[in-house]
Amino acid sequence: MAVKIRLARHGAKKRPFYRIVVADARAPRDGSFIEKLGHYDPMLSEDNKERVKIKSIDRLKYWLSVGAQATEKIQWFIKKGLIEI
Repeated sequence: MAVKIRLARHGAKKRPFYRIVVADARAPRDGSFIEKLGHYDPMLSEDNKERVKIKSIDRLKYWLSVGAQATEKIQWFIKKGLIEI
């Protein structure tokens, strides 16, 4: 089973809010997921610390160590330092 760390969209129309989840690659974007790791709120200012929030860095490291693939946006968060590993 291929596992991905990706964003699942929630929130109202024109007010996006995303959960950072671990999900089966075949599952729909907003469908079932294995574990919720955190959230991303693009409506907050870029310097706000609550814009990208991970509950447990250890769980993120675990999923990456067992072969879960991060999507481009999650990789971008890591490279920019918004998610510190």
